[in-house]
Amino acid sequence: MRRQLLAVAALSAAVTLGAATSSSAASAPVWQETGTSHVDSLSGSQGLASRADGSLLYRGLASTPLDLRIKGWNHVGDPDSAQGYVFDAYQGADDANSKMFAVTTPGGRRYEYVHPLDAGEKVNNSFAAVSPDSQWLVSGEWGDQNRLQVFPAPLLNPSTPPAGGTLPQAPQITLDKPVRDIQGCDFVNDTRLLCASDDGSKTLFPEDRPLLQVDLPHALDGGPVTGHVTSLFALPQRSLCSGTFETEGVDYDAARGVLRAEVVPPGVCKVATTVYSYRLG
Repeated sequence: MRRQLLAVAALSAAVTLGAATSSSAASAPVWQETGTSHVDSLSGSQGLASRADGSLLYRGLASTPLDLRIKGWNHVGDPDSAQGYVFDAYQGADDANSKMFAVTTPGGRRYEYVHPLDAGEKVNNSFAAVSPDSQWLVSGEWGDQNRLQVFPAPLLNPSTPPAGGTLPQAPQITLDKPVRDIQGCDFVNDTRLLCASDDGSKTLFPEDRPLLQVDLPHALDGGPVTGHVTSLFALPQRSLCSGTFETEGVDYDAARGVLRAEVVPPGVCKVATTVYSYRLG
């Protein structure tokens, strides 16, 4: 009888603990969609960044300045903004041997930082994400990846040349799960990034075109670090047109607690990119 009573007590405790755990998980903050807006795809389909005053900076297919196109930089990715500086990620032809980050100062002066590709590095330069302390610049490559690249933030990190030049890699963020086709990332805080994936295969994660969360054990400090990857939810695919959607840039406005993610609709509807807004609920 004593053994039976102990077994019942243990089962009751397990049920209570399970209920508490479920309740805790259910009450954890989640990103709740709060609205949508639209931007011309020519000027805004590649990405966006929030400024200190709350305004939004967009990048699109036609955003690359002519002088940079002449130099061979034919694609701009998802930008970021820090301390009034704007960071743009540029790439060139498929056979290029370098990628470039352009930094525009609050006064409007632009400096170019070229990164010669390291062994095994892809030419893609999908986004620029500046750490909250403004010392590190995170970027990423296309396709299947088990890392995010890290560079000293041009101009803001004192180790970088003061007026443009060569930009070497810093130790990377190794991911504990592979990711695919990351179009943009942004920091939520010192130890968390949110990344928009254009992966519609549902082979790496159950969601179609997921928003991924990357948690770091500590803030970036110039050393190697491993990030824990979690899939949060599928980014919306809503349009009057049918076909294949494309996930693009993502931005977190820390001052206002607003997350935004871009999705380009298919067919003729792709002339306007949808921007979805979220807040933690």
